[in-house]
Amino acid sequence: MSASIIFQFKITLKRIKPNIWRRIQVPGNFTFWELHMAISDAMGWQDYHLHQFEVLNPRNGQIVLIGTPDDFGLVEVINGKTVKIADFFSAPKCKAKYEYDFGDGWDHEILLQKILPAIPTVEYPICVGGKRACPPEDCGGTWGYGELLSIISNPNHGEYEERKDWLKLIGYTNGEFDSEHFDPKSVYFRSFRDSWNQRNFIPL
Repeated sequence: MSASIIFQFKITLKRIKPNIWRRIQVPGNFTFWELHMAISDAMGWQDYHLHQFEVLNPRNGQIVLIGTPDDFGLVEVINGKTVKIADFFSAPKCKAKYEYDFGDGWDHEILLQKILPAIPTVEYPICVGGKRACPPEDCGGTWGYGELLSIISNPNHGEYEERKDWLKLIGYTNGEFDSEHFDPKSVYFRSFRDSWNQRNFIPL
């Protein structure tokens, strides 16, 4: 996507140590929907679940929710396709909370690190850094992820084979999961022209 300025964000998954994080550069004219897709691709989430941003509105000092509108109208959520990130991330050090999968509750800190001029020869978004693998989808949040790592590190554990089979089932070759491995060059960003209505969400 063509843009004259680029926003560099650091995304850190909360409540897991050592930190799991990514550094991405995205066009300054991105919507929050497009930022969500870039975060999902960079982190390694499969985008099976709902998400939302919790961000300060610089115009009135109020916290707003941006993401997938609530069909029941119980909570006001602004449609992420209608709002530009530049309207809320006005300067470096601006932060937001991003939650993915309301069931597992994966909370991320979104930090705007820099606003940069775009390099004409670079196709954005790009991932320029990061550490550690994304947890497997639907592993049970931070607590379930810790339990999973403990079990697969111990071949004598009673659930070892079951968990390895589950990892195979969800796409990990031979059930192998390396929690420490991440290569920024391996990140593939999908087309940001995907229709909202074509996304296949699991409710939680």
